[in-house]
Amino acid sequence: MDEILRAIVYGVTQGLTEFIPISSTAHLRVIPALLGWEDEGAAFTAVIQMGTLVATLIYFKNDIVALIKGFLNAFKNKNCFTDPYSRIFILIIIGTIPISICGLLLKNFIEGDARGLYVICGALIILAILLYIAEKVTKRKKDFSEITIKDGIIIGLAQALALIPGSSRSGVTITAGLFCGLKRDVTARYSFLLSIPAIGLSGLYELYTERQELLNESLLSLLIATIVSGIVGYYSIAFLISYLKRKSTLLFIVYRIVLGIIILILLSLGILQNI
Repeated sequence: MDEILRAIVYGVTQGLTEFIPISSTAHLRVIPALLGWEDEGAAFTAVIQMGTLVATLIYFKNDIVALIKGFLNAFKNKNCFTDPYSRIFILIIIGTIPISICGLLLKNFIEGDARGLYVICGALIILAILLYIAEKVTKRKKDFSEITIKDGIIIGLAQALALIPGSSRSGVTITAGLFCGLKRDVTARYSFLLSIPAIGLSGLYELYTERQELLNESLLSLLIATIVSGIVGYYSIAFLISYLKRKSTLLFIVYRIVLGIIILILLSLGILQNI
């Protein structure tokens, strides 16, 4: 029973925090630590992310079909970067390259020392400040079809920063999108579509390279956590896009800073350990 409860907690945590810009890694490190559980590690996290990947595929199925059709039609007509859906399809592929290369080169660091809570605190607070600046200085007028090649490259490069635990993949890409002048809900939509190949490749890579370690885990726990993360993730996407059509990211900025400060206090009191 305890094993199932832990799996549900991990799944809910992953599903809630993967898309909302508050860092899934931070919560998956801190919540289990406060409950006295061991860190399941980056491999476990990457696998249960597959649940949120499925949620993204289902939620954006119409967008995905439109992007593929747009690219195929534009490819036939030799205007791949003129058609907006074709251009965005290509930019999603290009935007996945930086995080893929950095993920492979920095794998040991990302899954080791970078998961320290001081690193997570720094990333939480610094990204919150950058997101606040983006909210204050940007005009945010561009729609989905107006995403340019330059925008796609900038957001793709920013996504690589998500490898730093605590930064939040959605957080860095949404921030970059705001700096590019995209509307809040538009940058969130693009961010989630951009996450599809990144999460998929990461999950499959971890499944293959860490297969022996994962086999030692309870397959039931992995399955439950993955399914729960997918269900919760679907509603998280719907919530965030609806929320950003009406409001700013200030709530998440404040939350990130408060969480970072709380973790630092708990570290100083010895309640949490920087491991």
